Amino acid sequence: MNVVAGSKPNFRRRVLLGIVCLGGGLITSLGYAQTPAADTHKIDDTWQGTLHVPQANRDLRIVIKVAKDDKGALKATTYSIDQGGASIPADSASFEDGEFKFAIQMLDAKYEGKMSGDGKSISGTFTQGGNPLSLLLERATPETEWAIPTPPPRLPPMAPDAKPSFEVATVKPTAPDSQGKGINVQGSHFRTRNTSLSDLISFSYGIQQKQIVGAPDWVTTDKWDIEAQPDVPGVPNRQQVEMMIQKLLADRFQLKFHNESKEMPAYVLTVAKTGNKMTKGDQDAPLPGLGFSSLSPVNCIVRNATMDDFSRFLQQLVLDRPVVDQTALTEKWTFVLKWTADESQMVGLGAKVPPPSDAADAPPPLFTAIQEQLGLKLEATKAPVKAYLIDKVEKPTAN
Repeated sequence: MNVVAGSKPNFRRRVLLGIVCLGGGLITSLGYAQTPAADTHKIDDTWQGTLHVPQANRDLRIVIKVAKDDKGALKATTYSIDQGGASIPADSASFEDGEFKFAIQMLDAKYEGKMSGDGKSISGTFTQGGNPLSLLLERATPETEWAIPTPPPRLPPMAPDAKPSFEVATVKPTAPDSQGKGINVQGSHFRTRNTSLSDLISFSYGIQQKQIVGAPDWVTTDKWDIEAQPDVPGVPNRQQVEMMIQKLLADRFQLKFHNESKEMPAYVLTVAKTGNKMTKGDQDAPLPGLGFSSLSPVNCIVRNATMDDFSRFLQQLVLDRPVVDQTALTEKWTFVLKWTADESQMVGLGAKVPPPSDAADAPPPLFTAIQEQLGLKLEATKAPVKAYLIDKVEKPTAN
């Protein structure tokens, strides 16, 4: 549900500023520590340093807590002090011959550094989304250690039988030349940036924009920023978010339509013969997380999403036709999908895909990547889908 994209985006900047967007969860780790004889050279400790982000003209204080489990394997957890301080567990961590490394798969991030001779610092490079930045870590002491902010309490979920509306909502035209595009839910707060009415219809009804028929041109070309708060307490689930947006569109845009079944080009998503290769996510998470950390190559991050969520994500932001989920997988899944996009993809972002890389290690095309990395199969076909024929729509009323 946390979808962030851009028309001419600076993905490096956005990714770096989003370092804590996937925070939380249990620590998982790989690798074993080899600690030098001197205690001052042990790696399991608290380390901290300032990450200078020139693209954002900002400094971020980073804390890394390194520990060992009962088998001696390292585990590392990072905290971005200036971005709320949520914990971000590393998927792997190692320390060999003075070289400290860790990686966070869901952020497409890694750190590699060399410990100093006196064991008091580590000089290295933090890389996220293909953007390397220098990061000098210093061993913290009780006197120098930065305080990690206490994360705000998590809101309880909204009552599942609640049928909420937006109690307060502002709809404003997006400023000219505004960059970036997003539909976001944080806690109970809903907001969009640089979104067209067709984006909102597509999102709230779970359809591809080609299923919207008979709309005037401004439905696609005019862009809006929305801020809204539900009239029911708690974190809404996906269906409740969609319900609130649908009510908003009917109230503020006077949207009315009727449905017809039409056969049109589509993609069908199934489980490949190799079998599902994805990792099960948090089945109790109220909202899925889906987004990109880079476009060259595409690095797609999916967290606690159903196959219906993923299909909608593909058809709304990546592909140019509807995607029909026929996997019969009902659980929520977490994975990272990397591929090299072609010019027909990322249409929902309004972004121009960079030319494909000729590097030997470049990721495969989307259809190959889905099969090799996820154990799924995406096939082009024709299928009957529900078309949304617009009967009435108006530009929004004043706030």
